[in-house]
Amino acid sequence: MELYRIDPGKKPSQLSPLVLAYVGDSVYEVYVRTRLISQNPDLPAHKLHVMATGFVKAHAQSASMAALEEQLSPEEQAIYKRGRNAKSPTVPKHAEIADYRRATGFEALVGWLFLCDHSDRLNEIMSLAYENALK
Repeated sequence: MELYRIDPGKKPSQLSPLVLAYVGDSVYEVYVRTRLISQNPDLPAHKLHVMATGFVKAHAQSASMAALEEQLSPEEQAIYKRGRNAKSPTVPKHAEIADYRRATGFEALVGWLFLCDHSDRLNEIMSLAYENALK
């Protein structure tokens, strides 16, 4: 399977923070799902789904970001803040606004790392986020 990359003339940092979050949401969800499957290969899909939602909801991503924020480079910090401060046209139904904004910042960071092809750092961030999501 070939993954498509954005136009080489456009840098990921030039994309809207909400577009970065859109990509990051998917990337992190695939990471969580595959990690849960590797840890629980015999669980039914529904139970895996229920477990995954615990990791990808806004509150969990906000908790992950709280644990990660001090470990970000200045460039990563800037991408996170752009995502956190972005004005979203939607209002969270089941989350506090502060958690929702931090989660959007986290997703923007993940999307940016993915689109920049910083695989090692992306895996490091997602692993730390996963380990801190349910604390």
